[in-house]
Amino acid sequence: MRGSDESIGPMFVYVTTEQFIPKRHPLRTLKPLVDSALSKLDRELDTLYASTGRPSIPPEYLLRGLVLQFLYSIRSFPLLMDHIQSDMAFRWFIGLSIDDKVWDQSVFSYNQARLIKADIGRRFLEEITKQAATKRLLSNEHFSVDGTLLESLASIKSFRPDDDDSEKPAGDFKGEKLSNDTHSSKTDPDARLYKKSQGASAKLSVMGHAMSENDNGFITQVAVTQADGFAERNAAKEMVKRQKGQRKKRITVAGDKGFDTADFVGAMREMNVTPHVASKKKGTAVDGRTTRHDSYKQSIKDRKKIEEFFGWAKVIAGFRKLRHVGLEKIRFYFSLAAGCYNLVKLRNILAQT
Repeated sequence: MRGSDESIGPMFVYVTTEQFIPKRHPLRTLKPLVDSALSKLDRELDTLYASTGRPSIPPEYLLRGLVLQFLYSIRSFPLLMDHIQSDMAFRWFIGLSIDDKVWDQSVFSYNQARLIKADIGRRFLEEITKQAATKRLLSNEHFSVDGTLLESLASIKSFRPDDDDSEKPAGDFKGEKLSNDTHSSKTDPDARLYKKSQGASAKLSVMGHAMSENDNGFITQVAVTQADGFAERNAAKEMVKRQKGQRKKRITVAGDKGFDTADFVGAMREMNVTPHVASKKKGTAVDGRTTRHDSYKQSIKDRKKIEEFFGWAKVIAGFRKLRHVGLEKIRFYFSLAAGCYNLVKLRNILAQT
């Protein structure tokens, strides 16, 4: 007798999502690190919500979901919701049970507003970095700074004259000189038409900045600004100031030739920081007092580690072309991406040791 392919499942199934996760699944080693960081943020997260009213999505769930989005290169919230719906590893990592309903993507997006306003992305980065510091994986003396262009979500067609009241079709720039002084993007007002190197094409962009320690390349500070010729140096000064804090101990800061200017080198020395910047052939602001030391040569070599983060952020975390507009929102996601980068690096180093 032929068996039927129709079956009626049992009325009750007593299993948890963890039972579906292989013991060697990569998320198993990441989850304790993420949970530890979020536990340190519990009090700050609690202050963001009223004590009465309808419960919202737990902020820890939101943050774990965003971590998964960066780690698995998921390009949109609807796709992320699809993955959470169907992937038991995602449900387990976030904290959802098998029968928990997955949120609508619009609800997921809306509930992030409080986290963005409170700059929780930066705090997540700090807590992951503290875990690396506890393992003595960070240098507290030698650092590097750099910046990269992040292409705006806005189209070049949105770049219109500030006093535009003509009937000229969008994107028709014939006979028109484009300038940030007279034009702006109607989609992303913070974006600027800019190119970082000669021969490259100018694109609507903002600028992402990072500071890393030189031992293992962990990111310690980030910033997001409008793109212009002074943004890298100005952001670097602010990041160095935050990193140094009230400590009197001298540190070194490495950078490429773009940081070899009298104003930047002078500002570093005023902050009791040794500027280990790559020197220009002509008109350099650093001299033998700095370049003769072996530590300078080592800093020039180690500063390239920061490029690994920019590459990871653009290729893996989806920052090659931005998915959001507004410096505050971009800063939140960029900080969170830096925290995820440190998270992966920390897991890999701990696995080796």
